[in-house]
Amino acid sequence: MKKSHVLLMLACCLIPIAALGAVFLFNVPVNTVILAGVALFCPISHLLMMRFMPGEHGAHSHEARPTQSRPFPAKDL
Repeated sequence: MKKSHVLLMLACCLIPIAALGAVFLFNVPVNTVILAGVALFCPISHLLMMRFMPGEHGAHSHEARPTQSRPFPAKDL
């Protein structure tokens, strides 16, 4: 198993535990924890997608890509 996968799984398990700990140990309102989680979900998921998903944003290779065949010829406008 890759080290990055282990770290990602560890983070995904510890974040909800920390949120529950904040609610029960420090009497933080549940609405505040949910609002903070929703507000942070989008930027964190964007960073994770950019880091771990293959695609155009990684190292660029100069290999030719296979072309997809189209069922109909393209029309010039």
